[in-house]
Amino acid sequence: MGSYHNLLNSIDQRAKIGEGAPGESMDREIRIVLVEDNIEDAAFTKRVLKHNNLNEDLVVATNGQEAMQALQTLVKGNLPQLILLDINLPDISGIDLLIRIKSDKDLSNIPVVILTGSNEDQDIQKSYDLGASSYLVKPISNDALMLVIDKLFYP
Repeated sequence: MGSYHNLLNSIDQRAKIGEGAPGESMDREIRIVLVEDNIEDAAFTKRVLKHNNLNEDLVVATNGQEAMQALQTLVKGNLPQLILLDINLPDISGIDLLIRIKSDKDLSNIPVVILTGSNEDQDIQKSYDLGASSYLVKPISNDALMLVIDKLFYP
């Protein structure tokens, strides 16, 4: 129990980095799908979104299959306005998922921000070539993620 509590405290401290980020006080209602298989990275990203009042309309998928099912379900209702996508997923690569998203007429206009541990030039270039809106290398900061969101939604 102690190590789990320490993990949550560590994640909470990382999420507080960057208080006073651009546009932080703005009311935001953005439908977001987070595709992340790593529980610590997902928890941290959720904390950053919560800290910036962006967690109300959040769907989390832990693999590519879950993500596609969630996106297909959302096509019937409210499409997400943003997809946060990890490249290294357990079932299909995030790059393959990005290709599927950008090939789907209902999903292709949704901005996709890559959140990954890979800083390989080939992954970065391929992501942009396939239509990613931005590419952030983990560990991400509150400021970096909010700057990307601000540029996408509040130019």
